Amino acid sequence: MKYGFDNDKYLKIQSENIKKRIAQFGDKLYLEFGGKLFDDFHASRVLPGFQPDSKMKMLLRMKDDAEIIIVISAVDIEKNKIRSDLGITYDVDVLRLRDEFMAAGLSVNSVVITHYNGQSSAEAYRKRLEMMGIKVYFHYTIEGYPNNVSLIDSDEGFGKNDYVETTKPLVVVTAPGPGSGKMAVCLSQLYQENKRGVKAGYAKFETFPIWNLPLTHPVNLAYEAATADLEDVNMIDPFHLEAYGKTAVNYNRDVEIFPVMNALFDDIYGDTPYKSPTDMGVNMIGFCISDDDICREASKQEIIRRYYTALCNFADGKAGENEINKIALLMKRLKISTADRLCTVAAKDRLEKSHVATAAMELEDGTIITAETSPLLGPSAALLLNALKHLAGIAHNVKLIPQTMIAPIQTTKVTYLHGHNPRLHTDEVLVAISMMSLIDENCKLAIEQLPNLAGAQVHSTVILSEVDRKTFAKLGIGLTCDPVRKIKERRD
Repeated sequence: MKYGFDNDKYLKIQSENIKKRIAQFGDKLYLEFGGKLFDDFHASRVLPGFQPDSKMKMLLRMKDDAEIIIVISAVDIEKNKIRSDLGITYDVDVLRLRDEFMAAGLSVNSVVITHYNGQSSAEAYRKRLEMMGIKVYFHYTIEGYPNNVSLIDSDEGFGKNDYVETTKPLVVVTAPGPGSGKMAVCLSQLYQENKRGVKAGYAKFETFPIWNLPLTHPVNLAYEAATADLEDVNMIDPFHLEAYGKTAVNYNRDVEIFPVMNALFDDIYGDTPYKSPTDMGVNMIGFCISDDDICREASKQEIIRRYYTALCNFADGKAGENEINKIALLMKRLKISTADRLCTVAAKDRLEKSHVATAAMELEDGTIITAETSPLLGPSAALLLNALKHLAGIAHNVKLIPQTMIAPIQTTKVTYLHGHNPRLHTDEVLVAISMMSLIDENCKLAIEQLPNLAGAQVHSTVILSEVDRKTFAKLGIGLTCDPVRKIKERRD
């Protein structure tokens, strides 16, 4: 893989600047973490060289001085809101995040349930967590938030919330997803700390958009594509431009809330420490791009992938046309199209010739591998076998899985498990050649090539099953699909 991002430099200067921000305020810094603390695969795709767990590693450098508050909204608990990328509810994800942080060696202080208004589900969740030995605090709904500053900044506003007792100079505030109330928790703590004579500050760690890249840089536009469902819009920070005469990129929600933040800071501190929403951020990621051309190209490819994801979500009834149209406009702005994804072109070319569902893979070295559906294998399973044979130097006509083994699997799927599709999926193919690797040297060689698939790109002319999608994700393969459920086979 060609790298365009210096991850070691990022870990060093990001942690240094967070320490400087702590010192700026004195006793304590509440750092709102936007995005994912780990498994940040979007960042690793648009900034090749960025490690998905970079932010976690950066925090580990300061673990002796840091503790974490996990925030969840009572509204999300009530609605059983689900993380679309993991397929689990927010309340379950809170426990997953806590376990991950603690396993890494980070201190987790507590869980704060925000937007609390007496919901029975939130009360039941609190009891559940407390039985597990987890400290839980309630933060209440404040009428008129965030515009009613006089009420918010009073004993009936932030003063009504439970005070979260913290002991470290850096308090990281994170959540399972957006809209959980992280910023409000930080500001409420500032109010509470100020009443107790503690000098505490607030800062925001938001990876995207990158403030010191141009507004139309593909990395920033890729962020717009990633948040198309939230209707976020990148924009020039007008407060930063007015204060410093310099252009900085931010996004609409932070720009809109900044006047309110300023008023709250004035009330809490008697003055505001920031002149712009960009000032509130601690983000050094833009200084760590080592090859701009590589990051530009990677971001363009990410936007195309996001476009296909939106198309498939629309076909499944999970997205609206606005999301598709927004990403299409971003593509037009950058003068790119689906034809710029080489595996897409290859899959469609094979479809034109075969008239059955096809798939194509672009390997890291640029090699294109294609496959089509057959009575025994789906297009993704056939493609996986073809790719492994190519990487292992095995002739294309060699059959890794004998038909005598495939037939019993198909019988079990259809006859005993009452399935409708007898063709093998990718996971079933991998299990089969894993078993065969004990007695067949070719299968052993093929299985050993699995790590070399990381970073490959695949396109399918039909929407793949959830099993196949997850298999490709686990292998580190970027997948796109046409929004088609099934291609009617032509019979000659």
